[in-house]
Parts: sequence; structure tokens; C-alpha cells
Amino acid sequence: MTLPHILAAVLVAAIWGTNFVAIEVLLRDVPPIFATVLRFFFAAIPAVFFIRPPKTAVRNVFLYGAFMFAGHFGFLFIAMRVGVTAGLASLMLQVHVFITIALAMIFLRERPSVFQIAGAVLAFSGIAFVATQRGGDVTTAGLFFLLLAALSWGTANLLSKQIGSVNMLALIVWGSLATLPPLLILSLILEGPDQALAALNDIKWITVAALAYIVYISTWVGFTIWSTLLSRYPTAAVTPFALLVPVFGMFSSALVLGENLEPWKFVAAALVLTGLAINVFGPRLFSLRLSSQKRRSVR
Repeated sequence: MTLPHILAAVLVAAIWGTNFVAIEVLLRDVPPIFATVLRFFFAAIPAVFFIRPPKTAVRNVFLYGAFMFAGHFGFLFIAMRVGVTAGLASLMLQVHVFITIALAMIFLRERPSVFQIAGAVLAFSGIAFVATQRGGDVTTAGLFFLLLAALSWGTANLLSKQIGSVNMLALIVWGSLATLPPLLILSLILEGPDQALAALNDIKWITVAALAYIVYISTWVGFTIWSTLLSRYPTAAVTPFALLVPVFGMFSSALVLGENLEPWKFVAAALVLTGLAINVFGPRLFSLRLSSQKRRSVR
């Protein structure tokens, strides 16, 4: 990868990491399910008038929207509202990688590698360690909904694999539109119209800015740059930069929101990030070592 493209990948990680700060700011004034409605309303409108539907079954669009948008982001927003700070959310949500691997093993009969199993054990050890530190930064309810968000994301990844090669931008736009009616109904039932109206009537400029960042910077700019990089370089060259997302998430949360970075958070981060690193880099390092040994034996 060229230096400008490396910097672009780091920029996307920074955008997605700081997105958790924007979510927390948004949730201070807007109830979580209604906040999810607003996010995907503006992600879909007016884009649906310019982007054709993806070439896949309508059922796939609804299912992808249900798990990737309603489930993933809906549960994430609820988790951050009821008891997970932005920095911890950015870290713990990364276990979706290993949930995806587990779901693929169960439903697609894919056999996980030793590196994937070892990485999963370390990452979930980090989550278990966080669970022992429940308090102001994380509650039982918050951890529960965050794991539901990770499960929804993992399920969406499996659906994406089953759907196959489609225009992902079109799938995101139309999936966002498909998820709006059920989300709006849930918001009206569980949160009530009064909360939504109060949030709109008393909305602050910083809340609008946070929503704009989530929709246009995180979704549109982040996705466009990331998909461009994936189209130019091998997946193995691009995806490791995603390991920087929780790093930016935790430090931006500390800088902007004043979240305390206690020693136990660094322990949890080390466990989760080491697990992710083993999953990403383990197979390649093993292959390099094996090829090096073969060259020596030939000599």
C-alpha cells in the first residue's frame, strides 16, 4: 500500500473509532431506538432516489437491514444508553469477529483454525474481565445489549456472505430504508411518541452535529474510503487497520468525554486486541515461518 492509502486506512479507523463519541453525544438528548431511526432515515433519504436496489432478493435486503442495522446499531445504542461508555463499547464490539467465526462453524460447517480459536479465547477473556469490573463504566444490562449487538453484526456478516457479490452501497442504502418501519414502530411502542417529539423540539446544535457525523462522515465517507481500499488491495492488507478502531475509540472517549482510562481497561484492551491480532496475523506469520524453514532445508 502507498503512504497516502495507508494514511487513508488510518483515517477510516479514526473516523469509526470517534464515531462512538458521536453516538454517546447523540444519546444524551435522543432515546436510543428513535436515534437509530434518525440515523437510518438520513442514511437512506435521499440516496434511495439515486441508487438502484441491489441485485438480490427483497428478503435478503430486509434480513440484512434487520440484523446489520436494526439489531447491530439498535442494541449498540441501547447498550450505550443503559450502561456502557463509548470507549468500552468500541473495544467490546470487536468480538463480533469471533461470533462470525462461531456462526460460520455452526451454520456453514466452516472449520475454525487454531489461530481463530486462540484469538477467540483471548478476546472473550477480555470480555469476561470487563464483566468483573461492573460499575459506572459498564453495567450488566449494558454488557448484555452490547453482546446482542455483536451477535447481530456477526449474523449480518453471515448473511452478507450468503448474499454474495452485490453493490454494498446499494445494500446499505436500501437495507437502511427497509429497517425504518419496524424501528419506528418499536420506538413508538417502547419509548412513546412524547420522547421522540421532545427530543426533536429541544434538539441542540451539538446533537445535530453528532447525528451528521454518524450518518455522513462515519457511514458515507468511512464506507467509501474503505471500500475503495478493498477494491485496490488484498483484504489481508486492509483489514488489519480495523484493529485501530478501538484504540481511537478509547482515547477519543477519554479526551472528549472525560472517560477514565483505568488500568483494568488496558488489561481488557490488551486481551481483546491480542486476540484480534492473532486472528489477523497468525496464519500469515505461520506461513512465513514455514516457508523460511523449507528454504533452509533445501539449502
